[in-house]
Amino acid sequence: MGILDGLMGNVSEVDIKSVEKELELVIIENEKVEKAYKLIRDLIVFTNTRLILIDKQGVTGKKVEYHSIPYKSITHYSVETAGSFDLDAELKIWISSTANPVSKQFKKDKSIYDVQRAIAMYVSKL
Repeated sequence: MGILDGLMGNVSEVDIKSVEKELELVIIENEKVEKAYKLIRDLIVFTNTRLILIDKQGVTGKKVEYHSIPYKSITHYSVETAGSFDLDAELKIWISSTANPVSKQFKKDKSIYDVQRAIAMYVSKL
């Protein structure tokens, strides 16, 4: 997937080295970025220890929220696919001790399954 996919709201896998450089102040010693996906401007990053959801805010994207979720805190997750008239698919992740899930919107394509597969892989390692 390319730049156009990212602009359309489709998830595209991104280069790990560029994500590591962007996260050099966030990543701890011995933590490694293993997978990363771009969703418009936001990132979904899988490290060997946690899931990091990066929300770039504002017009310039200089304001950034880093939501760190240890894999052991993910209690369950769901994928809601797009229907005939619904253009968006949705990924929901429930974190222990929170009532409402973290939610990410995806466009109607198969890219949501790549992210779901990565979550399943990392959560099942526990």
